[in-house]
Amino acid sequence: MKKIRCALYDRVSTDLQVKDGLSLEAQRDALTNYAILHGYEIVDYYTDEGITARKNMQNRKELIRLLNDVKADKIDLILVTKLDRWFRNIKDYHNTQAILEAHNCNWKTIFEQYDTSTSNGRFAINIMLSVNENECDRDSERIREVFAYKRRNGEILSGKHVSFGYKVENKKFVKDEKTRHIVEDFFSYYFTVYSKYATVNYIMEKYGPDSPPETTLQYMFRNPVYYGHMYGKDNFCEPYITREQFDKIKEIGNLKTYTGSQEPYIFSSLIKCPYCGHNFAGYKHKTMKKNGKVYIHSVYRCKQRLRAKTLCPGTINIYENTVEKYILANVDQKLQELSDIQMSFRMSFQKASQMNPEKEIDKLKKEQSRLNLLFQKGRIEENYYESEYDKLTENIKKYEYLTKDLSESTYSPLFEAFSGDWQDVYNKLDKEHKRAFWHDKIKGIYINPDTHKICGFNFLY
Repeated sequence: MKKIRCALYDRVSTDLQVKDGLSLEAQRDALTNYAILHGYEIVDYYTDEGITARKNMQNRKELIRLLNDVKADKIDLILVTKLDRWFRNIKDYHNTQAILEAHNCNWKTIFEQYDTSTSNGRFAINIMLSVNENECDRDSERIREVFAYKRRNGEILSGKHVSFGYKVENKKFVKDEKTRHIVEDFFSYYFTVYSKYATVNYIMEKYGPDSPPETTLQYMFRNPVYYGHMYGKDNFCEPYITREQFDKIKEIGNLKTYTGSQEPYIFSSLIKCPYCGHNFAGYKHKTMKKNGKVYIHSVYRCKQRLRAKTLCPGTINIYENTVEKYILANVDQKLQELSDIQMSFRMSFQKASQMNPEKEIDKLKKEQSRLNLLFQKGRIEENYYESEYDKLTENIKKYEYLTKDLSESTYSPLFEAFSGDWQDVYNKLDKEHKRAFWHDKIKGIYINPDTHKICGFNFLY
């Protein structure tokens, strides 16, 4: 006689392990013993750890894997310890039950008696799921009340993400003596030079490996915890700066003016590192000739390498005037390539334009709606859904393109910007307006990792 193919599903949330001691190991042992005692063939173990049953089904990765195996007709029976290990959400339960019934797969609890073959059995399951769902909601309310109490008493909700310069003591934020001097130096230097860029570079160069990452330093400018504000409450912890100083940082940052030697870098954040993919940042490079004359140039190099020399394998320095010359010399060729691509695209769809594009778009949108319904009912997998939906969206865009006037150019704004004597006008711009000009038109500038020379760029359009 053919053995029943059995799947063992166990789930536990972190709080349950502490409260009830119903660990994953205990569930697995009980399920395994039950399967062996009844002569079932164990197909696989499916374990969701630290996940509540009220979470969206898509977050229960092992449950999704289990249902995929059910759809592949690999499983005849699913064993769980108790109903609340299976579901606490009525909607997800019914969606899952539809999948199981379509593939002749049953489920069973080993510590409880439930029967889905009768109306009374199904009614009992719905009652218990409603009770479990209500219990979860009441637990959530209690947790929210605990959090509110902690906020009122100046206690932190979690110590996993502590702001740099602080540590947790007695459930509260206090200044960390190991790092407070860096934070104090950080704000002191800023209110001397009033430059975020200069302050970040100063801290990273002065403290080296003891400095926090650049992203952390940038966030310190806008993190209200440094004036003692957290969870919507002032005086939450000992501050490093005043509220007035915090507002001043924000006010100065919004001005974004460039004067004197603080000229903007024209191509900052546009040049991509060929090794790590991060943006290049600009800096001033000084060189001295034999006659003693000093020249200062704007140069770009990898921002990641500026943060930590061990993170990026390559060192590439590119002069700003080199980048500018390359872009200016290759704009016309790049525009011609775009024109050729556009013409090729139109020709490839010339035959398709003889049909009714609006009718085709309507068909594709109806197919998208049907796909949405199948996914909501759990009848198709997420990966398949996303793949098919993307294909339909792409086809809709193609037919929408055909509904446009053929004389209309997709790249019209780009062609207009580079028409006439645009280079003469560009050469009269200051660096701030040159930067705005290119950032409005270029998506990325790329470097050959072998030659360390610019090898191309892409437009935003």
